[in-house]
Amino acid sequence: MDKCLGFIGTGNMGSAMIKSIVKSGIISPGNISIYDIDKKKLTDLASETNTSALDSAKEVVLKSDVIILAVKPNMVKSVLSDCIDAFSADKLLVTIAVGIPTDFYKEILGKNKKVVRVMPNTPALVGEGMSIISCPENISKNDCETVLELFRCVGKVELLDENLMNEVTALTGSSPAYVYMFIETMADTAIQSGIPENLAYTLAAQSVLGSAKMVLETGLHPSILKDQVCSPGGTTIEAVRALESNGFRNSIIDAMNECTKKAKEIGQTYS
Repeated sequence: MDKCLGFIGTGNMGSAMIKSIVKSGIISPGNISIYDIDKKKLTDLASETNTSALDSAKEVVLKSDVIILAVKPNMVKSVLSDCIDAFSADKLLVTIAVGIPTDFYKEILGKNKKVVRVMPNTPALVGEGMSIISCPENISKNDCETVLELFRCVGKVELLDENLMNEVTALTGSSPAYVYMFIETMADTAIQSGIPENLAYTLAAQSVLGSAKMVLETGLHPSILKDQVCSPGGTTIEAVRALESNGFRNSIIDAMNECTKKAKEIGQTYS
């Protein structure tokens, strides 16, 4: 990729992306500039990846064709306000801040600026992320493909209209937390039964991983895969009955609806 890439923010997600992009070889480390307010974290990461640590967010913008903004939502306005005059119309801003609509960025930088909104999730840290990407009408096919290629370095990617980004927060952005709770609960119950702790977490996590892979690779509906495990009069159907009687599905539905509601509230504060 013949681009100069910049990162503003080198936290968990930013650093995972930088390492994965460098490892992939799609962009030379010499063409990647990074900045973070944590100077030690910044210099350590630059040394590890052979990327260029710069002294300000504005310097990153000036030096880059594509800028990935990987800061918390409450930092977005102050960071961008310091860089307004560095954002020429040809630069592409890619933001991973949850809940903030692209119009908010354009209010700060100018209506003609190119802004792509991305919602990654934490499994990107191990190369198994699910990134949802929204490319508005003023984003060219080439620019959109550039963003897709960058985020493929940390997992799978899908395009989605921005008006559904809040709705999908509960499905991809926040859902790893539900899965971790499920793994933790299964393992803790196994530990109660006498299974060693480390083994219990390994068995629970691998079962979730394998089940997810079955859905992705077989193309079968989850209900069909569930029925294949449930032998008549067997142990699994008893477990399913207990889950249903205790409101398993309703708990997930309520959790996702509350998550979506909160994402919309965050977005409204920036509208």
